[in-house]
Amino acid sequence: MACAAWALGESGVDLVDASVTWPELTEAGLDLVLHDSLCPMTPPGFIADCLEQARETGRPVVGTRPVTDTVKAVADGVVGETLDREELLAVASPLVIPAVVLAALARRPASDLAQAVADLAADGHRVETRQAPPQGRRVASLEDVRLLEALTTAQGRDRG
Repeated sequence: MACAAWALGESGVDLVDASVTWPELTEAGLDLVLHDSLCPMTPPGFIADCLEQARETGRPVVGTRPVTDTVKAVADGVVGETLDREELLAVASPLVIPAVVLAALARRPASDLAQAVADLAADGHRVETRQAPPQGRRVASLEDVRLLEALTTAQGRDRG
């Protein structure tokens, strides 16, 4: 959580917590940046770029990562064809919802970013994608934490 909160602060985003009500959010007329704490090393510059894109286009913007796993279709418990990974994206972070879109929503977006993206699309909103850097990957295991540590340690050495 600390890394995710730091990244938001460094990107120039004002932090709010769950105690802010839905009417307060929509009446404020501000853009909403949802950041998944399971993408803790998402660079602040990437978050700021997504916010800028959402403001320029008036459309929601979500960070994504390429799918590298083999994905199979399953129907009625039977494994079927292999899906083309080139046609798939993994939702990462952030999801930026511009104020104009936020005002049109009937309810607060889901806290799960993939579900929030699906809900926005189902409501007729075109969600733009932006490829997140490798450091913006989602953590699902201890192995992922080690990978992020290696990525960010190498990045720090490269700057130094």
